[in-house]
Amino acid sequence: MTKKVEKTSRRKFLFAAGAAGTALVAMPQVSRAQTSTLKLQTSWPATDIFTEMCQQYIDRVNAMAGGRLKIDLLHGGAVVHPFQVLDGVHGGQIDAAHTVTVYWYGKHKAASLFGTGPVFGFNANEGLGWIYNGGGKELFEELQTKIMKLNVKSFFAMPMPTQPLGWFKKPVTNANDLKGLKYRTVGLAADLFQSMGTSVAQLPGGEIVPAMERGVIDAFEFNNPTSDRRFGSQNVAKNYMLGSHHQATEYFEIMFNRTKFDALPKEQQAILQYAAEAASSANEWKAMDQYSRDLQELIDKDKVSVMRTPQSVFDAQIKAWDGLIATLGNDPFMKKVMDSQKAWVRRVVYYNMLNATDYKGAFNHHFPGVLKS
Repeated sequence: MTKKVEKTSRRKFLFAAGAAGTALVAMPQVSRAQTSTLKLQTSWPATDIFTEMCQQYIDRVNAMAGGRLKIDLLHGGAVVHPFQVLDGVHGGQIDAAHTVTVYWYGKHKAASLFGTGPVFGFNANEGLGWIYNGGGKELFEELQTKIMKLNVKSFFAMPMPTQPLGWFKKPVTNANDLKGLKYRTVGLAADLFQSMGTSVAQLPGGEIVPAMERGVIDAFEFNNPTSDRRFGSQNVAKNYMLGSHHQATEYFEIMFNRTKFDALPKEQQAILQYAAEAASSANEWKAMDQYSRDLQELIDKDKVSVMRTPQSVFDAQIKAWDGLIATLGNDPFMKKVMDSQKAWVRRVVYYNMLNATDYKGAFNHHFPGVLKS
């Protein structure tokens, strides 16, 4: 009798344990069925390399989330105008966006300081260092939540190389050649070029070449050799000037509707945040490969004359920036941001420049005559 009781009890225990084990195995399946889907619109045409870089971010989010969180990609203009994604995210028409802060600097000029601000001496990697470790993200949060009252949460990614001076029908030989030109740029760079005597039109990437064809603009810049080549820039101008102080640094802003972001589980919020850091590296490495390839294609196949921007233009831009910095500094918040950047530059860039090896000397040793200036 005792043995029967023991066997029965043991069977019940094993059955209960098995049921519990089944429940434990099944629980993740229930969680995976409850997928959160976010609609993300870019500010870029479908064919632009920036769309591919956005896809790198989305791929990382979707892979790390394991089916519990999913981002769907919408191309520029799908729901809102490429320059209006901030309004779309803030208002909830779209859940998220992949853009740059300079596209909404018209709402507050401080936006341009978090990407395309004055040249204090830091490159884009050092600028991202300021955002993540030098107080930049806290200042940006202050701009978003306290000053502008935006229902938006943002992360930064992709340290962009210096943006070219751009495309011209005639080579720019000195700063005076810029005067009177109808030129496309955006953000504080628009203020910079206007102070140098240039008439500025602010256009999204997909509208630039058609504007050049119609004579709306005489010259333009966008961002990089790959985007420029895909836009067909080589078909409307043959002089490509590399190097400029107008947009020496920039980064992608990956923004989310804050209400929807806050409603997500903490682990999904972390995925959205840290995927931006992972994509930042992937974007930069992709750019190294693709931008350099397309520059050579522009030279070899498209017969574009690629030149270094003259020193007189750099000098004139620095002088123009000085005037803008003085004006922008009248706004207490913008002064606080620029002071923070300068403190970072004085410490970090001092170390980097003092410590860096002579890369140019090594390049010239191994590839003599390649650099013309």
